[in-house]
Amino acid sequence: MAPLLASRVFFKETDPTDLANVQWTYLGIAAFVILLAIVFYFAPIPEVTDADMALQAEQCSGLTGYTEKPLRRQYKLFFGVAAQFCYVGAQVGVAAQFIKYSVESAGISDAAGSDRYAIGQGLFAIGRFAAAGLMMVMKPRWVLLIFMTGVMIFIALSMGVKGEGGVAMLSLVLFFESCVFPTIFTLSIRGLGRHTKRGSSWIVAAVSGGALFPSLTGLVADHKGYHISMCVPLIGFAVAFAFPVYLNTVCAKELDGFRESKIGYHDEEGLAVGDIKYEERRASLVHEEKGMSPAEKEVSY
Repeated sequence: MAPLLASRVFFKETDPTDLANVQWTYLGIAAFVILLAIVFYFAPIPEVTDADMALQAEQCSGLTGYTEKPLRRQYKLFFGVAAQFCYVGAQVGVAAQFIKYSVESAGISDAAGSDRYAIGQGLFAIGRFAAAGLMMVMKPRWVLLIFMTGVMIFIALSMGVKGEGGVAMLSLVLFFESCVFPTIFTLSIRGLGRHTKRGSSWIVAAVSGGALFPSLTGLVADHKGYHISMCVPLIGFAVAFAFPVYLNTVCAKELDGFRESKIGYHDEEGLAVGDIKYEERRASLVHEEKGMSPAEKEVSY
């Protein structure tokens, strides 16, 4: 909706460089964010401690092969931060130049280019739901690899295809971008144990790549045109593409183990799987099934 509002409402009868029509919108958004921060500050949200996350990771070690490691040896996290930095930068680079690319490629107006961008954003939303559906039957590491492969194919095609076809190729890039950010995030922090919070903050900080790639893309566009400028996002996507390749070759057992684990789930009696009370109750049921007496149970312990 944002591209349509920008072209049809805010900038309909003004200079596109004039922000007078949207300054109150930005002010309203800023006020809402401040209010939301205040609400979260005072809200009694329960906090999961580092010890809780370390315990859950240890309880899954039979399936995942988890071993406690210092932060400096969390190589999957470091790769994930680099992948997220380059991916977000490339994504924002494509988004920032999409309208100008459409104008150059299809010879249309800025308003028409904004309409094409709205279609691309719609495909992005559809891709989110499509990826969510796929993750119900496929492993997330596979879905990430499939979608990043689609991104690589269509960003490369967008550099060579002209006209509306080129716009269509770039729109399909947006479709395959849809699930990449959240999937990189979750797979990067899986299995970090007590380092989960710090690792999460690093992944969030990696969105700073969005401040670098758009300017580089624009710089190339000024000298070589918008089609050639897509080589900058292509480089960023290539780094991000290497991450799911790494996950599917090096970290497959670990990730699949956490996916299969039931730690933290609740059984039909309301007890949390992995909790001490749960283990005691399960042991008690095993002894009852074997017909052991309370005295025999004490001896078995």
